[in-house]
Amino acid sequence: MTDFLKKYDYVPDKTAVGHALEIIAKNVENAASQAVLTDCLSMIDLTSLKTDDTPASITKLVEKVNGFKTAFPAYPLPASICVYPNFAETVKSVRKCDDVHVTVVSACFPSSQSFLEVKLKECELAVLAGADEVDIVLSLSAFLSGDYESAGDEIKAVRAKIDEAAASQGRKVTLKVILETGLLMTHEAIADASFLAMESGADFIKTSTGKVNVNATPAAAYVMCECISKYYEKTGRKVGFKPAGGISTSLDAVCYYSIVSTILGKEWLDKSLFRFGVSRLANTLLSDIEQRTVNYY
Repeated sequence: MTDFLKKYDYVPDKTAVGHALEIIAKNVENAASQAVLTDCLSMIDLTSLKTDDTPASITKLVEKVNGFKTAFPAYPLPASICVYPNFAETVKSVRKCDDVHVTVVSACFPSSQSFLEVKLKECELAVLAGADEVDIVLSLSAFLSGDYESAGDEIKAVRAKIDEAAASQGRKVTLKVILETGLLMTHEAIADASFLAMESGADFIKTSTGKVNVNATPAAAYVMCECISKYYEKTGRKVGFKPAGGISTSLDAVCYYSIVSTILGKEWLDKSLFRFGVSRLANTLLSDIEQRTVNYY
C-alpha cells in the first residue's frame, strides 16, 4: 500500500467498483430525466481544442454562447468555454456573460513534456490574458517514474504562479489537474494521482485530455470520486471532479452524473464542483431534451 492510500485509509476495491457501476448502468436510462439532462448542460466546459482553431472560429463559438439565451431561454448557459491559452483574450473580449468562465488548457497541454519555466510562463500569460480557469496535465514523466515529489512540486509551482497573476488583477483562478487516467493502468495509480493533485492545490481533478487512446471511463471516475470523498473527510476541503474525453451521449453524461451523486452527494451536483469537458455533448443534450435534432453549437 502506498503512503497516500495509508494516509487516507483508502484501498480501491476493483470488484466493489465494478458492482457499483453495474447498478448505475442498469438505472442510467431511468435517471436520464429532463431535469438531469438540463443540469448536465449547465456543467459543460464547452471545448474547442483543434489544430485549425482561429480567432474567427473561436469568436463564432463565443457568439453562439452569447446568443444561447435568445434561442433557448429555458436552458442554462455552459459553465465555461475551454480553449488553447492563446485564445483566452478572444473569449474574454467577446463573451457577454461573466458567469461563463474563460477556461484554458495550459502548461504544454496535452503532453506536459517541456521545461517547468515554459509551463509556468504559459499559465501566467493565460491568466493575465483573462483565463478564469486553468487546466494542466499531471507530469506523467515524473509520476510514472515514481517521482511523486517532483510531480507534486510542479502542480504547486503552477498554483503559486497563477494565483500571483490573478492577484495582480484582483481576482482568483481555478486550477484543474488532468490525471490522464487512461495511461495510469491501475486503480491504485489513479488514487495516488488523485490524492497527489489534491494535496498539491488542485481545485478540480480531471480524468483526461481527450488526446490519448483511453480517455474518461466510469471506473476511473468512480475511484477519483471516492478519493475526493476521502480527501474531504480528512481535510474539509471540497475538490471538484471533471470527466473529459469521449463523452458524447446523454447517457454517458448521466452515468457520470450518477457516479458523482452516488459517492459525493447532491452538494457536488453543481458547476462549482462538477464539470464535463466536451465538444459535442451540448448539442446532444439539447436534442434529447427537446426531442428533436438540435445543432446549435
